[in-house]
Amino acid sequence: MRAIAECSPPDEAAFALIRQAAEPVVMRGLVADWPIVEAARAGTFAEWLSARASNDQVPMIRAAAAEHGRLHYAPALDRPNFDREPVTIAGFLADAARQADLFAPDTLAIQALPAAQVVPDFARSHPMPLLPDDVEPRFWLGTPAVVATHHDTVENIACIAAGRRRFTLFPPEQVANLYMGPFHLTPAGTAVSMVHITDPDLDRFPRFADALAAARTAELEPGDAIYIPYGWYHHVEALAPLNLLVNYWWNPARRDVGSPWDALMHGMVALRQLPSDQRRAWRAMFDHYVFMTDSDPAAHLPETFRGILGADSPADLSEMRRSIIAALERQNQTPR
Repeated sequence: MRAIAECSPPDEAAFALIRQAAEPVVMRGLVADWPIVEAARAGTFAEWLSARASNDQVPMIRAAAAEHGRLHYAPALDRPNFDREPVTIAGFLADAARQADLFAPDTLAIQALPAAQVVPDFARSHPMPLLPDDVEPRFWLGTPAVVATHHDTVENIACIAAGRRRFTLFPPEQVANLYMGPFHLTPAGTAVSMVHITDPDLDRFPRFADALAAARTAELEPGDAIYIPYGWYHHVEALAPLNLLVNYWWNPARRDVGSPWDALMHGMVALRQLPSDQRRAWRAMFDHYVFMTDSDPAAHLPETFRGILGADSPADLSEMRRSIIAALERQNQTPR
C-alpha cells in the first residue's frame, strides 16, 4: 500500500490533466476557504450547521455498537447490518452528541443527501471551482464509520468539510482480488467487497493480499479534497466524532447511447454460461469491436457502409435500440 499522490489546489487546466491521467490525487486545501470548513477548524461546525439546516426530515442510517462502525451486511447476507429512520439535522446532531459520550456508541450516518436539502444556499456559498455549476454537491454526515470497498460509475471529487477521513483506493483492474458481494442485494445500492480492510481474513480471501499491494491510501483533513477517477474502488473511514464529506459526482460520457452497466448485466447472463471455446471467441470480438484494443474496426470501410460500426446519430441510435428490443422480445417468445 502506498500514498496517493498529492498536489496543491489546481486550476481548471491542471485539473484537466489530472483527469486525463485517470489516477487519484489528493488536492490539499482545495476548499479551505469554505465557511463550513472555517467553522470546523474553529470547533463550531455543529453550531454552524444547526443554525443553517432546514427542519425537513431526512433518512438516517443507524448501526448498533456491535458492528464497530462497519456499514455492511447482517451475518446471513439477507439485509444490511443497519436500519434506517427519519430525522431532522438538529435531531441527528443531538443524537451524535449523545453517542460521543457512550463507551459503545451506535453509528449514525446520512449518506448522499443533496446539500440543498440541508443548507439551501450551500452551492452558492460554497463554490466548487473545478466543476460546472450544474454538478450537485451531496452531504455525507456521520459519526465514526467504515464504508466498505465499492466503486461508482461516475467521476468523483470528495471534499472534507469537517472531521477526518481515510481513503483506501484500488485500481479497477483489482476487481478480481476484492471479492465483491452480490449485485441484487447491496447495503446502499452498489456492490461492496466482502473483505473488511480494517480486519481482513486472508485465509478466506487470499487474493486480497494482492489488492492491498496495489492499494493507495491517504488521510484528509478539513479543506482537503480527493479526486477519485471513474471506476476506482474506494474504502472510506470517517475517523472523528462528527464528520462531513461533501462530494460531487459527474459523468461526461454520452447519455443517449445506453448504459454500460446494463450491457454488463446482460453480458453476465448471455455470455458467462457459454462453453469456454465460445467465450474465447466472444472475448476476441469484444476486444476488437467494443474495446478497440488493436485498431478502429471500421477504419477500412467507407463511412456510408459502416452501419453499427459507425452508429452515432440519433437515428442510428434509435434504430440500434429498436433492434435490441426486438431481439429480446423474440427470445422471450422462444421456448427453452
